[in-house]
Amino acid sequence: MIKVLIKGHNFKYDVFELIRSLYEDNNIEFIEDEALVNNQSLLIENNLYKKNETYEVETVIIKEYNIISKSLDNITNVDIKKDNEKKNIKTLVKQSLFNAITKTLNNKPSWGILTGIRPTKIVHDLLDKNINRKEIKDILMNQYKISREKTNLLISIAKRERSFIYPLDKDKFSLYISIPFCPTRCIYCSFPSNSLKKSSSLVNIYIEKLLYEIEKIGQLTKDMKLEAVYIGGGTPTSISNNDLKRIINKIYEVFSKNTFKEFTVEAGRPDTINLELLNMLKSNGVERISINPQTMCNKTLEKIGRNHTREDIIKTYELAKRLGFTINMDLIVGLPEEGINEIEYTMKEIKKLNPDNLTVHTLAIKKASKLMEKERNFKLAMGNDIKEMLKITKQYTKEMKMHPYYLYRQKKILGNYENVGYCKINKECIYNMLIMEEKQTIIAAGAGAVSKIYFPDSNRIQRVPNVKGLNEYIKRNGEMIERKKKHLLTY
Repeated sequence: MIKVLIKGHNFKYDVFELIRSLYEDNNIEFIEDEALVNNQSLLIENNLYKKNETYEVETVIIKEYNIISKSLDNITNVDIKKDNEKKNIKTLVKQSLFNAITKTLNNKPSWGILTGIRPTKIVHDLLDKNINRKEIKDILMNQYKISREKTNLLISIAKRERSFIYPLDKDKFSLYISIPFCPTRCIYCSFPSNSLKKSSSLVNIYIEKLLYEIEKIGQLTKDMKLEAVYIGGGTPTSISNNDLKRIINKIYEVFSKNTFKEFTVEAGRPDTINLELLNMLKSNGVERISINPQTMCNKTLEKIGRNHTREDIIKTYELAKRLGFTINMDLIVGLPEEGINEIEYTMKEIKKLNPDNLTVHTLAIKKASKLMEKERNFKLAMGNDIKEMLKITKQYTKEMKMHPYYLYRQKKILGNYENVGYCKINKECIYNMLIMEEKQTIIAAGAGAVSKIYFPDSNRIQRVPNVKGLNEYIKRNGEMIERKKKHLLTY
């Protein structure tokens, strides 16, 4: 049990997230008085106060009534290139916590005080202020406490992304289409996805409502240019070829094809892919697809609820490659019962296939997933093992002549690590970079889809979510359009 006593500030959420990221024990309780601590608890006291017209934070860690670590930090040492006093004070609070806590740890966490999911945003912000690479590196390592390895990774990714994201253009947008159906639900999945078997009666009406929403989006964005289209889910290829074709044709009917830079369909599950489907996609201008093994170990595939084998993955991949698709593959490091041997085997098999893109996810245990309910039933890899497994994936991507081009993190991600997208030269997925960096408007259609309207002048994002439930989306389809209309008419 970790008990936390904060004084002089209200950054409770940030304190909680940072402590959770630094300790594997997530049993954290905030208290109002030190008297509530028993000698079995670790107590962290974090106190912000003003002294001589400056702010200081003292963090003290106490175990069995003995001080085991202490840090006293002053805001004069905070320099993150922001003129926002609140953000600077929050950084000071987190620095003090980090400094005190890491004195009690064997290994220094590689992501420092960062708890957000888009760390590359920090680099873009600094580059926008014309700060040079050397100074950016210093800020990341000394202010945000990020390791040298992750610092170099962030800078290299941000530099690569900028040629695709900049110059910023208010008149450009990307389109996301949600197909919230899957053959089965994987145990780690937290997306709004519905078993096709249980929800088959709703597919037709869902498609009709989706087509209507796409049409109305076209009217709302008639003066804008559509740059990238991404059909995701769920598993878009779990619905019939004819239904998927209707959606693709509606997009072409509503938007000017001449402005498209890419069109991606997340095929995902090999058990939903066949020659007829691939020919339909190819003949309708879809150049990019995903075929996501997650692992190449048959035993794990069965355990996580996938209705396919390693052999199915290879067969489907080779079929798609012959037809000339640009192919992304996803894998997950840290799946139940998997360790270094399993990830080594998976990477060897993926290297043989030699895809254009590979996204390496670290397992995150999400509230809406079955894994959250059954976590105790599985053996999951811990910090050092995850670190070694990610090293293996990095080495193999290097051998495959891939470079990292986008990155994001998630809450409750094993070992407090990250997800990295790798690709071969000129095979970047533009949509992946745009959705991560939030520098372009994304208009989303379908159940569970979230539109993000970007205002370049104020560097602000306005989230406009659709309802998640299938029945709710079908009933309230008109409302989803009105939500977008409200924000786009003042855009």
